[in-house]
Amino acid sequence: MKKLNQLASTAICGNDISSSVLYVSALAIAFAGQYAWITLLMVGGVLFLFRKIYSEVVGAIPLNGGVYNALLNSTSKNVASIAAVLTILSYMATAVISGNEAMHYLHSIIPNLPVLIATIVLLFLFCLLVINGIKESALVATIIFIFHLFSLVLLSVFIIYTLSTIGFSVFIENFHFPTKGSIWTAIFFGFAASMLGVSGFESSANFVEEQEKGVFPKTLRNMWVIVTITNPLMAFFALSLFTLPELQSASFQNTLLVNMGAEAGGQWLGSLIAIDASIVLSGAVLTSFVGVSGLLERMTLDRILPNYFLKKNKNGNTYRITLTFFLLCVSVLLFTKGEVKLLAGVYTISFLSVMALFGIGNILLKIKRKTLPRPIKAPLFTVLIAIIAVIIALIGNIIMPSSEDSPSNLGLFLIYFIPFLLLIELMLNRTLILKVILNRFKKLSNSFASRSKTISDKINKSIERINSQEFVFFAFNQDIAILNKAMLYIQNNEHTKQVKIIVLIKKEQELSANIKTEIDFLDREYPEIKVSHSVIKNEFSPKLVKSISKELNIPIHFMFIAASHHKFKYNIEEFGGIRIIL
Repeated sequence: MKKLNQLASTAICGNDISSSVLYVSALAIAFAGQYAWITLLMVGGVLFLFRKIYSEVVGAIPLNGGVYNALLNSTSKNVASIAAVLTILSYMATAVISGNEAMHYLHSIIPNLPVLIATIVLLFLFCLLVINGIKESALVATIIFIFHLFSLVLLSVFIIYTLSTIGFSVFIENFHFPTKGSIWTAIFFGFAASMLGVSGFESSANFVEEQEKGVFPKTLRNMWVIVTITNPLMAFFALSLFTLPELQSASFQNTLLVNMGAEAGGQWLGSLIAIDASIVLSGAVLTSFVGVSGLLERMTLDRILPNYFLKKNKNGNTYRITLTFFLLCVSVLLFTKGEVKLLAGVYTISFLSVMALFGIGNILLKIKRKTLPRPIKAPLFTVLIAIIAVIIALIGNIIMPSSEDSPSNLGLFLIYFIPFLLLIELMLNRTLILKVILNRFKKLSNSFASRSKTISDKINKSIERINSQEFVFFAFNQDIAILNKAMLYIQNNEHTKQVKIIVLIKKEQELSANIKTEIDFLDREYPEIKVSHSVIKNEFSPKLVKSISKELNIPIHFMFIAASHHKFKYNIEEFGGIRIIL
């Protein structure tokens, strides 16, 4: 499959993050008032720190899945699954909110447009587009992205011309406007609200395998430049055109840039910005579909989700994942009755948590996977500052004041987060749950014995089918402590009754006389898992792994290695999905 170039990759994730200019400037002004442009510049500084953090993590493990993939290769499946749930929630909220807001902007031009139905149609169209192929999706995303940048440049030109005529008296008046509470409180909540402007920054990491080599860090740079320039600039322009009481009114909050366009260039420019808003917000929907498809496919390959979702169409796309995400988005849209602003708390807390976990994943990689080659390294001090900044923003959004009739951000977040997490936990512990059900059936009275036996047999077959998958662990040395740690990880994180340990030794190296005894010991120590082994005198390489995968008929994503005592000559993506567990 042809890989995506810099423009296409930037466009897919850039539509999401660049569309934030349509709402984040107004939101920052609502909380920070005249200091909004400062808080938005602060967000640009935080994003600058995260460029290296993301580049190091994805550079070390350049596989789809983003933070889920980083934590899967440095912690346990349970921890990685929490990050995955947060990412899925973020994408779900992004798709629904962006799609609905896009149709609201279109409604301002076509008053008779039924917003709810139009949103469902929009979601379905992008669902079909992603099913058809990422190349076609990238072309559409690129057209949307270029038109959006053109619209912003045109708006800026007209506003600069207007300000050169009327001056900056309105900005000076706003700067001296009294703040509600202290300046620091305004900046704190303004910064927390302004962090909405970086949603989408994590998207590029979720489809990195579809990008050309070296493109990923460039997409991060491009997104940082766009956000750091456009968001503070639009807040500055707004404060120079309108008074604070006007800007903080409800009518301005929803269509700030449209009002700015109409003020600077006339109604035609306001209409153009409204069209641009509906189109680029639609592009953010596309970003959600592309990003979540890469993440959920990786989770399914790791058996966190049923294999049902892995079926592909003729274009090589996992269409069942895309259709399921579409249905999920529609159900949320109908459940909220189109009042999708209720999802704002879910949206904010989810993606800020994902950013914080990316920072934590970076630290874990530095400690546990330091032998993995990576093109870029983020200084530890930088990582800590970035994590602290995100935690501050997260706290700000949790305690952020809301209207009396609106539930708290945290409360709404938990309403969506807990069911998703329970579903994932059910999948991770499905064999245990099946065993519990089986034991209950065994206790049924004799009158149900025949029926009970039939059901028990079906449950037993399901357990056997789940546990029949064999896993492979490549051992670079013959240390029993390392082998035991690997077995512990597999027992605690995977459903299997078969593990093959492949001991790799150099041609001039001698095999330990105790290796068979140690393997037999592990076989006895883990009675529910059959432990076998083989010895190969060869260098560990992608070619060797692919050969063994074909010979044993075991997919590469069911093969594990330890990184702590091995110096890698190859990049991890060359192995085709092998996992690092120690």
